[in-house]
Amino acid sequence: MRIISGSHKGRRIQPPKKLPVRPTTDMAKEGLFNILSNGIDFDNTKALDLFSGTGNISFELASRGVTNIVAIDKTPACIAFIAKTAESFGFNIEVRTMEVMRYLEKEIRQFDLIFADPPYEFSKEQFFSIVDKTVARQVLKEEGLLIIEHSKHTDLSEHPYFDNKRAYGHSVFSFFRQ
Repeated sequence: MRIISGSHKGRRIQPPKKLPVRPTTDMAKEGLFNILSNGIDFDNTKALDLFSGTGNISFELASRGVTNIVAIDKTPACIAFIAKTAESFGFNIEVRTMEVMRYLEKEIRQFDLIFADPPYEFSKEQFFSIVDKTVARQVLKEEGLLIIEHSKHTDLSEHPYFDNKRAYGHSVFSFFRQ
């Protein structure tokens, strides 16, 4: 894994092998950020990284100028890795060890961009509950963007807030807007 662009372009991210994660591939991440860079002012974005795993997306956001990032994962080893790596890179990323749905119940801040990379084996209802909760609790700003990464075998296009999707290999990014 590496940071694709920005102030830390080319820096490698080397998480411990024992972390229970499935990191977003560099190819998929590059495709996603090509799309985002055309429509997002990274310098003025508040971002939330749900199911953050290795922090791969958070680090890419920080490298591109996002200074307000919150990373949530229920695995303490993942959060410890993100915190240690963020510190070594000089990134200011707020980390929290917490189950994502519980976090969404408690969060009172709003975010311009929310990225969620839940387990691919989630049911369609579980994926939809992420969308519904971020909107109902107003965690996603009204003009904000929610991106959910999932398997190509899952179709989330019937959700009313679905906007579009992009596929990269076995991974799909579904975009949701209010």
